[in-house]
Amino acid sequence: LYRYAQYTRLAVSGGALTGFSDAGDVSDYARDALAWAVEVGLVQGHDGMLSPQDKATRAEFAAILHRFIEKAQ
Repeated sequence: LYRYAQYTRLAVSGGALTGFSDAGDVSDYARDALAWAVEVGLVQGHDGMLSPQDKATRAEFAAILHRFIEKAQ
């Protein structure tokens, strides 16, 4: 979604991930994209954690995709 947003020339600057206790677990290559996703409200985390090394469930991804579509309109 981050790359698609760049492709369609949406603003993709993100904030910091400091509000999450596991922010240090985010891979370097994913840091900018995840910071953007948090900044625009696509990813919200759970209990102060992002769990970047875990897999997203189908429902979690559906929610992220729904939020992306809502914000793009």
